[in-house]
Amino acid sequence: MTTIQHTPTTAGHLIVATLVSHGVQRAYIVPGESYLDVLDGLHDSPIDTVVCRHEGGAAYMAEADGKMNPRPGIAMVTRGPGAANAHVGLHTAWQDSTPMVLFVGLIPFEHREKEAFQEFDPKAWFGTGAKRVMILDHAERASEVVAEAMFAAMSGRPGPVVVGLPEDIIKRQVPSDLHPRIPVASGGMTVTDWKALNGALHGSEKPLFIFGGNDWTAEAAQEFTTWLEEHDLPAAAEWRCEGTVPFTSPSYVGPIGYGRPKPTYDLLEETDLLIFVGTVPGDVITDGFAIRQNWEKKNFLVTIDPSLRGRSGPVSHQIVAKPEVFVRDLVRMELPVKDSWREWTTRMRAEQERFAALPDATPGDGQARMSTLMAQLVPTLPRDAMVTFGAGEHTNWAHRYFPTNSYASMISARNGSMGYSIPSAVAASLDSPGRRVVSIAGDGEFLMNGQELATAAQYGATPLIIVMDNQEYGTIRTHQERDYPHRISGTQLKNPDFALMATAFGGFGIRVENDVDVPAALQAALAAIDHERRFALIHLIVEQRVKAY
Repeated sequence: MTTIQHTPTTAGHLIVATLVSHGVQRAYIVPGESYLDVLDGLHDSPIDTVVCRHEGGAAYMAEADGKMNPRPGIAMVTRGPGAANAHVGLHTAWQDSTPMVLFVGLIPFEHREKEAFQEFDPKAWFGTGAKRVMILDHAERASEVVAEAMFAAMSGRPGPVVVGLPEDIIKRQVPSDLHPRIPVASGGMTVTDWKALNGALHGSEKPLFIFGGNDWTAEAAQEFTTWLEEHDLPAAAEWRCEGTVPFTSPSYVGPIGYGRPKPTYDLLEETDLLIFVGTVPGDVITDGFAIRQNWEKKNFLVTIDPSLRGRSGPVSHQIVAKPEVFVRDLVRMELPVKDSWREWTTRMRAEQERFAALPDATPGDGQARMSTLMAQLVPTLPRDAMVTFGAGEHTNWAHRYFPTNSYASMISARNGSMGYSIPSAVAASLDSPGRRVVSIAGDGEFLMNGQELATAAQYGATPLIIVMDNQEYGTIRTHQERDYPHRISGTQLKNPDFALMATAFGGFGIRVENDVDVPAALQAALAAIDHERRFALIHLIVEQRVKAY
């Protein structure tokens, strides 16, 4: 009889080996003594270990990584305070349906429930904001738990998973056998689905597709766009999800979300058939669930999540499928091209083109203007340029003008989380080093995770960062002016010189106060990126109440 030999290893090293077998290329970490054996496993692995300066930054980077790749983003932090700091990234992943796995070092197993140093209950902390919270209490199950976590993050509606790693358990010797990957079901259109959607499209005069979510592939996005264009059908983007249908496509009719232009807003009232692909009509799309309250419009929701969390109003038909397999079936559907479709799409596309038309690029007198910077920047961008941002009124400049022409080219936080811009820009630049990555940050948001410029410098990330400095929390000020006019409170800021900060971190920084200096500043920043291979930051001092629309 042949005896099978199991080479021993530690549970911590086996965790790393399992991540490698799942195609993980990068882990964003803040180190801690609670998971030293995993760090030791990373030492000789092909996984790039990106050491971050704050757990919130690491979690944001992992969340952004999950948006850009067909696998979960990976973050690793220590117990107690480290886990608390990372919670903001988990909330972003939960609300944005982003696959992510957060590994948290824990106190030794034998110290549990004794209020040991930095002890906390992971299931109590994360149980309502993660798809699964798993604790590795048995060392021999290390590979199985990791495989299960990767599966849980990707299956159904994607989202975050937390894996707790007791300090003593991960040091134990275990067999080195790897648990196989667990396949993720993709669903698909049934015959009933096909007939229902085909019939609805045939009977519609003004259909509208709305795309969103992070569960697409680049190939599916391209096939979807081609099919829409062939049939003269329109598609709008969920808030902060632009790029699946290219900015330049004749079928793209604009973003639907906060700050949308009125013609795009009116789409929801005028259309007679809605097909949501990869997303659902939540509160942002429907203006706080208000638009759909009295709807009797036929609608299809294409999502792999059978619970339909986040929807508003009645649902005519759900197709349980990921976008990739839905598009695979959709493109086989033969439909007549109606004159009403062509007229409807052409009219709405014209509205989008008017909305996105660049302002005058000629600098004016006086204070620097974001409109001048965008008008100067956009013509320089290659077709595969990416934009990242967090939350605030500064994001509207990206929504309106940035040419998102591929999936995924807009990496943002749809949960309204501030501090996301710099970490996501670092992650995007590391993931796609050959692409132009632009991050638009507000002054309030920038300082929440601006320290991750150190991470950019350490690992060679080269984003262009535009800090739009209006010396206030602008979005809150806008709401304040509406509800408490002429009573400004708690929204004003005094800022440092962000350009000097960028230089101190090893990048290029330039401060721009006058509009006439914008073109030269942009040229110098791009030269620093392209010729010196370092990140660049433009600190743009603008008027307080300036808005994109």
